[in-house]
Amino acid sequence: MRLDKYLKISRLIKRREAAKEFIDKGYVRLNSKVAKPSTEVKVDDIIEITSPLGKTIKAKIKEIRTISTIDNASLMYEIIG
Repeated sequence: MRLDKYLKISRLIKRREAAKEFIDKGYVRLNSKVAKPSTEVKVDDIIEITSPLGKTIKAKIKEIRTISTIDNASLMYEIIG
């Protein structure tokens, strides 16, 4: 699954366009590397999201789903830092 789509479905970022914008501006890293919106994600990958204000969220991908609800979206990842 594409990184921008995963961020939206997992609700780490609310909208896919916002996810794409964050990735394009370099606020999102995948496995400590600069990523592109089309980068494919896999289980056990580490996503780092840094806000423009400097706050960083680090999450490990636990599962990949094509559809999620608000209730089960947080089961797709684990916050690690």
